[in-house]
Amino acid sequence: MLLRRQNLLGYRHYADDVVDRFVERAVDNGMSVFRVFDAMNDPLNMQQALKAVRKNGAHAQGTLSYTTSPVHTLETWLNTAEQLMEIGIDSLVIKDMSGILTPVDAYKLVSEIKQRYDVQLHLHCHSTTGLAEITLLKAVEAGVDGIDTAISSMSGTYGHPATEALVAELQDTQYDTGLNIPQLEKIAAYFRNVRKKYAKFEGQLHGVDSRILVAQVPGGMLTNLESQLKQQNASDKIDLVLEEIPKVRADLGYIPLVTPTSQIVGTQSVINVLMGERYKSIAKETAGILKGEYGRTPAPVNAELQARVLEGGQPITDRPADHLAPEMEKLIDEVKQQAKEKGIQLAENEIDDVLIVALFPQIGLKFLENCGNPDAFEPAPTLENKATETKINKKSTALAKTP
Repeated sequence: MLLRRQNLLGYRHYADDVVDRFVERAVDNGMSVFRVFDAMNDPLNMQQALKAVRKNGAHAQGTLSYTTSPVHTLETWLNTAEQLMEIGIDSLVIKDMSGILTPVDAYKLVSEIKQRYDVQLHLHCHSTTGLAEITLLKAVEAGVDGIDTAISSMSGTYGHPATEALVAELQDTQYDTGLNIPQLEKIAAYFRNVRKKYAKFEGQLHGVDSRILVAQVPGGMLTNLESQLKQQNASDKIDLVLEEIPKVRADLGYIPLVTPTSQIVGTQSVINVLMGERYKSIAKETAGILKGEYGRTPAPVNAELQARVLEGGQPITDRPADHLAPEMEKLIDEVKQQAKEKGIQLAENEIDDVLIVALFPQIGLKFLENCGNPDAFEPAPTLENKATETKINKKSTALAKTP
C-alpha cells in the first residue's frame, strides 16, 4: 500500500489515533507492505505511520521522494535516509515520481546509500521523460535490491518501464531475474484487452515529454492538469501552466511534486495562469503549505506570500500532527449518527466503514449508502461500450466536417 503518512489515503492530516487504527485494520484485512512517503520528505511526518506498520507486524518501507532543486544535494538524501532508519524501517525506496533521476545520479545515490547503510533498497521511476529504463539499469549495477516495472501493455508514458524489457536486458548477466518472457507475455496479452476498456481515461501523452525535465510534473499530475484545463476550455494553456509550475514550487520552498503537493502546486499554477495575475487568488491548500500545516519545506517559502496568509499569525514549525487532538471516537460517533439518519447498515466490524467515511467523506458515505445497489454506480467499462463510443465519436466527427 502506498501510504501518505499522516494523510493516509486522504488529503488532510489525521490525528495519530486515526493513523494507528487505519494501519491496524489494513494489516488485519490483508495488507502486508506499506510504502510510506511524505510530500515534504519530512521524517517527522512519516514516523507515526512507520511505527504503526511495524507495531502491527507488517513491512514498513521509508521513502525518499526524489526531486532536484538548488537546495537538494546528495547529502540531503543521505541525511533523510539516516533519519528514516533511526525511526525504524524494513526497507527504503527512492521514489522518482517525475522520471527526472538521471542514470549518473542514480548510480551515485544508490552506491552511497548501499555503502553507508545496511538497508534493502528499491528504486521507483516513471517513464515520462525517457530516462527511466537506463536509470534502472545503472541502479542495478550500483547495487539496488529491487526495481519497479510494469507489464508491457500497461507500461511507458505516465507509468513505468516494461517488465519484459528489463528482464531481457538483464538476461545472461549476474543480475539475471530468472523470469520467463513468454510467460510474461501471457500477462501482457490479458492486460492489453483490459486497457482497451479504459481508453477514454488515457492521457494526451503518447511518448516522451522533455518539458517534464524542467517542470518536474509526475505522470498523475500531468493527467490531472490536462483534465482541469479541459474542464475550463483552456487546453491550449498547458504550456503556460508547465512554465508556471517551477515558479510556484520555488515560492513554496522547492517542495517535491508528489501527492498532495503535486495537486496543490498544479492547481495554484492553473489559477495563476487563468486569472492572468500570479496569486490574485491563493488556494486554501497553498495557504496551508505557507502556514506550515504540511510540515517543514526543504527551503524557506516566499516571505511575502507567507505574511499575506498568516495575517499576523505564526507558522507551524514543529510536527503538524502534534497540534491535532485525538479524533477516532468523534469520527465513530459522527458516522454512526449519519448511518442512522440515512438508514445505512454498517459492517459487522463497523470501524472499517468509519474509516472509509473518515478518509473519503462524500464518496465514502455514498458508497456505504449504495453498497447493495449497483445501479447507483458507473457501469464497469466493457469492450462493447468502447466500440459503441468509437462509432459515435466517428459519426460526430463526420457530421462536424459536413458543410
